[in-house]
Amino acid sequence: MSQIQTTAFQSQTALRHDWSLDEIESILDQPFNDLLFSAQGIHRTHFDANTIQVSTLLSIKTGACPEDCGYCGQSARHATAVEPERILPLDTVLETARTAKAQGATRFCMGAAWRNPSDRHLEQVIAMIEGIHALGLETCVTLGMLTAEQARRLKDAGLDYYNHNLDTSPEYYGQVISTRTYQDRLDTLEHIRAVGLKTCSGGILGMGESRRDRASMLRQLANLPAHPESVPINLLVQVEGTPLFGVDALDPFEFVRVVAAARIIMPRSHVRLSAGRSEMSDELQALCFLAGANSIFYGERLLTAPNAESDRDRRLFERLGLSFEQVEAERTEPGACHKTTEHKIRL
Repeated sequence: MSQIQTTAFQSQTALRHDWSLDEIESILDQPFNDLLFSAQGIHRTHFDANTIQVSTLLSIKTGACPEDCGYCGQSARHATAVEPERILPLDTVLETARTAKAQGATRFCMGAAWRNPSDRHLEQVIAMIEGIHALGLETCVTLGMLTAEQARRLKDAGLDYYNHNLDTSPEYYGQVISTRTYQDRLDTLEHIRAVGLKTCSGGILGMGESRRDRASMLRQLANLPAHPESVPINLLVQVEGTPLFGVDALDPFEFVRVVAAARIIMPRSHVRLSAGRSEMSDELQALCFLAGANSIFYGERLLTAPNAESDRDRRLFERLGLSFEQVEAERTEPGACHKTTEHKIRL
């Protein structure tokens, strides 16, 4: 048995948090067919290979962010076409959540363009979380950096997931962002984990980083004290006016390789196709599902970026014989466990 095959077999039987950079890079380097074969086997050990978890993402507060993330059209430091908006009213958010549920979403995610939320803003978000739970949906928010106390308040309100991406490797991070440190991101993830919230954390590919940078980002995620329950893999959506506009496009097969590697080293996590799906062919998405992706964002927009159209997703799922995952809440207290079943998509 080769070293790569041995590594894949070990991933099937035990979770690891001690991955070396060379190990992960060797996974990314292996022949494409071997990589997908290993990833698909591990995927089938832990998941139904034909069931996809579906989330919807809504920007509840858009633009005017003080951060300088080089990829982001919402930064106040970049001259983009994004118009700043105030936080959405509660009724608007709940109506959008009802529509998302009717279309098959099981998790409703909300994003706000803040460096970190104020206490007043947190109260408004908590009201949204409570209202969405009453509809029978899981909840996820991404609000920027959190203090330990803010994480506890969100947990007490019944939040299921908190999204906080690492974006890239610690080595490449300074080429993309200067207004917060990599350690700031790790600290927020620790606050989330410490209170028992589920973690959604991944990165963005195609920002000019090297394969070793991609391996390093995956290593950071896999070596956290607990693997993120959801690992979003984003393809850079180039926004005119941002520093990363015009960067060379990523080889699509490289994107699939990262999905497969994430599946191998974080075998029990949901690996999500996130930003950039609107630019992916059906064939590329099918390869990602084969490589172990089993979650998508569903709907026509991701915050301010376009997403694959809902009708297109339904047609693709039908062609591939995929089902939407359904979550039935079994709550005795906020944040309690969930039972997962599945149902065929409605066409």
